[in-house]
Amino acid sequence: MFYPAYIHAEPDGSASGFFPDVPGCYFAGDSLDQTFQDAKSALDAHFELLSEENQAIPRPQTLSFHLAQGNDALNGGQWLLVDINMDKFDGRAERINITLPHRLLNRIDALVQQHPGYGSRSAFLAAAARNELLKAG
Repeated sequence: MFYPAYIHAEPDGSASGFFPDVPGCYFAGDSLDQTFQDAKSALDAHFELLSEENQAIPRPQTLSFHLAQGNDALNGGQWLLVDINMDKFDGRAERINITLPHRLLNRIDALVQQHPGYGSRSAFLAAAARNELLKAG
């Protein structure tokens, strides 16, 4: 899942930023590269803490949503989309037995094979379910 992050670079090369959709989640680095790396670490740590405290993990808005807001605080910087694997924040995995049409299952397997980022059929189905749940609100 992608979370928009907003970054301000300083004249000395350092940078800092925040996630508009994740209150209290900030990051920084001595260079833009370090800042980009810290963004993912900060989001991961923030979500880990929320999960441990059984708090809801905020849903991201789209980048176009943030751009359309016209917020003056979001001028002069740059946006970064941080991809985070939500699987580890959903709790313990549970084995279930489902039935799917053979053709659909073949299409899922082919897609997973072409896009190894999913890792497995189960990871793909979990990602698809999360996307549909986000749409449903």
